[in-house]
This record gives sequence, structure tokens and C-alpha cells, in this order.
Amino acid sequence: MRKLIEFDDDTFDKLKQLGRDRMATLQELADEAFADLLKKHGIPIDLKDALRKSARLQDAPKRSAATSKDRSKRDRKT
Repeated sequence: MRKLIEFDDDTFDKLKQLGRDRMATLQELADEAFADLLKKHGIPIDLKDALRKSARLQDAPKRSAATSKDRSKRDRKT
């Protein structure tokens, strides 16, 4: 899918230079930037990332329940 994004001249020149320095295309720079933005906001980037996040969410209640039991055992000892 193609979408049009507009940059001011200064920003575009800096992006082109960054691409040259890193031997990357503007598309590769954009892919990296958008992946970082999605990650920052907790949005899975691909299926693998979505599955990891889903597994963590399912494990979270089990872990907190175990932690609560451990705390209650410690509290009874004191």
C-alpha cells in the first residue's frame, strides 16, 4: 500500500543524509521509525509480537496470584 507523506526540505535532507550514513533507504528508516512508535504505545508490530504480548497477559494473573499466596504465607509467619 502506498501513502504520501510530506516533509519539509530540511527534514528530508537530514533523512536522506542519515540513510546514506547508515546505507539504508528512506523506506527502511520509515519502517524502523514506525515500528518504534508502535512499540512505544504497546501495539504489536507483527503476529509474533502479538502472540508474545498475549502470552504475557495470560501469565500475569497467575504470577500475581502466586505472589499474593507467598505474601500471605510470609505474613502468617510473622
